[in-house]
Amino acid sequence: MAVSVLDSYVESTERIQPDQANNDGNVHGGETVRLMDELAATAAMTVAGTTCVTAHIGSVDFQNPIPVGYVAKLSAYVYETGTRSIGVRVTVESRNPRDSEVIPATSACFTMVAVNEDEDESDSVALPSVVPQTDRGEQLVKTVPC
Repeated sequence: MAVSVLDSYVESTERIQPDQANNDGNVHGGETVRLMDELAATAAMTVAGTTCVTAHIGSVDFQNPIPVGYVAKLSAYVYETGTRSIGVRVTVESRNPRDSEVIPATSACFTMVAVNEDEDESDSVALPSVVPQTDRGEQLVKTVPC
């Protein structure tokens, strides 16, 4: 069975609060990565149908800070599956909620691992393949820099 890339596509929006900020009034990098990790797990579990945990996070290069009061929009999708691993691309953009200018913040590729929730954890988890199926899905897979 195959799953469409777009079936795994998930988004999350978060308004950055003072308790998420560093001394410069911008979101902590670690907080951004935490939000990314949670969304990567959500996209992976959508495809796997079971719990997924983080095995690897590719390079996270912060392009622009996200100030307190701004909105962080995260998006994630599965671009490939292996025997137990799932490749997930996560992108973060920000914007002042009072205007429409979108500012790229960061992105990364996550490798998630599907966990067998049965008693015998040596059994592998059967993962479906992920296919583009649409022009948008094709574009997402083609532009993954991982």
